[in-house]
Amino acid sequence: QAQLVESGGGSVQAGGSLRLSCAVSQYRDRDRCIGWFRQAPGKEREAVASISAAGEATYYANFVKGRFTISRDNANAWRYLQMNSLKVEDSGMYYCAVYRDGTYCAELRRPRDMDEWGQGTQVTVSP
Repeated sequence: QAQLVESGGGSVQAGGSLRLSCAVSQYRDRDRCIGWFRQAPGKEREAVASISAAGEATYYANFVKGRFTISRDNANAWRYLQMNSLKVEDSGMYYCAVYRDGTYCAELRRPRDMDEWGQGTQVTVSP
């Protein structure tokens, strides 16, 4: 059984919105910092946002601040990424992942900090 499953990707025009969801099936993962990442073709995977296990602290990459919001549900089984004012350059595969070192993110977590990944969901933004 996949431990992290992303959904909600799709195609949208620039300026539109999408909401990505990450189902966190393992209880141990729900007690850890979780992040969203993205990767465009030919580019390295990059951090988008991170959220602490309790949801009290969030961190964002500069290029999404004011446009994207990371959150969790009350049951702690889902992590979300609300994406507004989408740009063409936001296109790519989006992944959620679990921070290997615990509950608190402390900062925006990078791909090398994570040890469990979902399969990704594709986001395509057209002009």
